[in-house]
Amino acid sequence: MRKMEKPSNSIQVIERLARLLDAIAAQDEAASLKVLSAETGLHPSTAFRILASLAEQGFVERTSRGNYQLGIKLMQLGSRVSAGTDVRKIALPLMEKLRDALDETVNLTVREDDEVVYIERTLAKRMIRVEQVIGSRAPLHVTAVGKLMLGAQGEAACRSYAKRSKLPPYTANTHTTVEALLQDCIEAARRDYACDNEEAELGVGCIGTLIRDAGGHVVAGLSVSAPIERRRNEWIAQVRETAAQISRLLGYHAA
Repeated sequence: MRKMEKPSNSIQVIERLARLLDAIAAQDEAASLKVLSAETGLHPSTAFRILASLAEQGFVERTSRGNYQLGIKLMQLGSRVSAGTDVRKIALPLMEKLRDALDETVNLTVREDDEVVYIERTLAKRMIRVEQVIGSRAPLHVTAVGKLMLGAQGEAACRSYAKRSKLPPYTANTHTTVEALLQDCIEAARRDYACDNEEAELGVGCIGTLIRDAGGHVVAGLSVSAPIERRRNEWIAQVRETAAQISRLLGYHAA
């Protein structure tokens, strides 16, 4: 009889990693190394090494007290899974309805790190129209939805993004100072919609808002794109209502 091979070290590491993430997720608050070691049966030194690597990649975060909690990278990935399945399927019929009402292109985007990714679209039926390629990306600070996502996270997140990205200009209208970006993003979050005023591409304007899930988390953004001379403020209410309908179908209930 052939002797069964032992799992490779890489597979063992993945199994241990998964156990640690499950143990962190099971806690009501950030967990200590001692607790996680006991919950997973891993030696503290082994658990510490794996947690340190997870923290370096953003999958877990270490608090000021030295405890561990799930990191933002997992939330971002979770949002992409949700957006790639539920949101896309649920949003498309309502996107088509909005497209038909405005006769302009409607886009669905999700956030990945410091960019928005276009995951669905419904194209305007007229000859001259705006087209975003599915799978294409854009920095947060040049898109309506991206600015709103930053604003929803607050001033600290806006400043941190500006420092990381250095706010490269795409057109003469792009925000290239943290003060201008912060003012736009915070105001957008307050009113629950944002505009792209030829900030990503000259001649193109957008109106965007956010889509939330049952937990109130931002999972995607909805926007309408049009040649700037055709964009109308009257569309704002229709864009917001369409996003609200999608959010309700995902289980979100506004306070």
